[in-house]
Amino acid sequence: MSNNDIMKKLRVALKFTDDDIIKVLDLVDFRISKTELSAIFRKEDHPNFKPCGDQILRNFLNGLIIYKRGPKSS
Repeated sequence: MSNNDIMKKLRVALKFTDDDIIKVLDLVDFRISKTELSAIFRKEDHPNFKPCGDQILRNFLNGLIIYKRGPKSS
């Protein structure tokens, strides 16, 4: 299973829009444009398809923890 598949499944399971995903990534100070994000969700044979790197997935998962639990208390 690729990182793209994981992102797609999380997006559907959480009922997230592109804006929601961008907000989650903002929580960990990771910036991505809507264009780059939509390229991740395209089919592999589409000319504008972009593989989802480990960094994007890792930051999304870390942001999701903050989104669900709140910021880490010191």
